[in-house]
Amino acid sequence: MSERVMPGPVGSNACVREAVCIHTKKVYDSCKSKECMRDIRVYLTRQSQQYIDAHPDASVKPREAELLFVQIDVEKVAFNRGFYSVDVRFFYRIECDAYGTMGRAEMLRGFAVTDKRVILFGSEGGARIFSSRYVSNDPDIQLAERANRPEAVVEVLDPIILDAKIVEPTYRCGCCCSISEVPCCITRCFGEDIDLLPGDNNMSNRLFVTLGQFSIIRLERDIQLLMPAYDVCLPEKDCSSAGSDAEDPCEAFDRFAFPFDEFFPAGGDRRPPNPGCGPNPGCGPNPGCGPNPCGPCSPVQNPNHCCCEGGGSGGGSHPNNGCCKHCC
Repeated sequence: MSERVMPGPVGSNACVREAVCIHTKKVYDSCKSKECMRDIRVYLTRQSQQYIDAHPDASVKPREAELLFVQIDVEKVAFNRGFYSVDVRFFYRIECDAYGTMGRAEMLRGFAVTDKRVILFGSEGGARIFSSRYVSNDPDIQLAERANRPEAVVEVLDPIILDAKIVEPTYRCGCCCSISEVPCCITRCFGEDIDLLPGDNNMSNRLFVTLGQFSIIRLERDIQLLMPAYDVCLPEKDCSSAGSDAEDPCEAFDRFAFPFDEFFPAGGDRRPPNPGCGPNPGCGPNPGCGPNPCGPCSPVQNPNHCCCEGGGSGGGSHPNNGCCKHCC
């Protein structure tokens, strides 16, 4: 029985079984973004708003920012066929430490909102799409038609909170977004009400933050592709005894790899491998840097010969720490 082809790169001797048609997503256009968003207003909880109103001179230290939710809207661009505008609204959970005159820290909690718009190419499609996929709590939504419009996908890392400050109500923000109501999914993240209009006539102090964010936005469209198939994809890992009481915990722990990267992070003081003791592309593998078993060799036999100064017998000195490589 021939060896099965596993997922991943294949060699030139791989035998294609058949050509199969698959339905997948094709990326038509994408862009990356590295942004520093200055002076974003934070809508605080009632308790946090009361604190900054009572302590307007408190110093603020950034603590943490987390991306909670992303709203995405895709619309055609007029007079530019095949292009679409992608409007994205980011919702963040913000936490800061405020220090009043007494020196005791008070955690300020709230959410911030920023908007972003990009123009990407998504091609055109005139067909209408119907699907029988069931969606719970919706009457026959699986029979509803939708336009053949590309789908926007946004990948975002949690932002880095760079700065925070308490300002007066007249301070002008850098990335203001008007908020009339808070989505329920955002309110549930705090466990208390968010104060959108604090004080009389919205004249209370405010918290502003500066965020750094990395994101990737792309437009995808359904497409059918003809792909070579080598074999069916069967699971290789056996999990029959996983989680059972019969498995010895120490035996399971023995299978764990030692986490060297946790003790020696990348970029630390690691010595590079000895070039004289590594694989030899010109003369074959190096059998442990021991004596050369092939006897004398010369440059005529192999232009990339790796003999010792003692004629290839393993004696004498060598510029690579006394290691002799295996001759071809």
